[in-house]
Amino acid sequence: MIGDRWGVTDSEIVRSYPCDEFVSSPTVQAWRGVRVEAPAAAVWPWVAQVRLAPYSYDWIDNLGRRSPRELAALPEPRAGDRFTTAGGRQRGRILSVDPGKQLTATIMGAYLSYVLVSQPDGGTRLLFKAVIRTRRWAAPWLSVGDLIMARRQLLNLKHLAERHQGQGTAPV
Repeated sequence: MIGDRWGVTDSEIVRSYPCDEFVSSPTVQAWRGVRVEAPAAAVWPWVAQVRLAPYSYDWIDNLGRRSPRELAALPEPRAGDRFTTAGGRQRGRILSVDPGKQLTATIMGAYLSYVLVSQPDGGTRLLFKAVIRTRRWAAPWLSVGDLIMARRQLLNLKHLAERHQGQGTAPV
């Protein structure tokens, strides 16, 4: 499908993601990935901070409010917590968390997993998968729309983690 992959390898596509447990026979599966030149411990606080803002195109999905560029003193996310805030409104729910490794949530009928994979050289692969069951005619539009927004989100998280590594992480 158009827009179903960006920045991921074949092995990253065939691996299991926590979001796969929530949707049987999805009509949309989208994989995104980015290499972050920082250890997973520096990336995780930014993934966890998605609870405060979407970190994609703020002018589209956050009513022009800028996503925070500094880490907030947030507790670790837990299943049942709100997933994100967009446009001043709380959206979605966190379904599962393995701190430092993965966060899985649902929002607007989609199920999403952020997975951090430590690399031997000290970097991190930040992987993202979204699955949804929807009408077949909507699938290509959702996949392309997600590509645009998720790509920007992952790149923003990458840049923030790289820029702030070594400056401490959010309190646990």
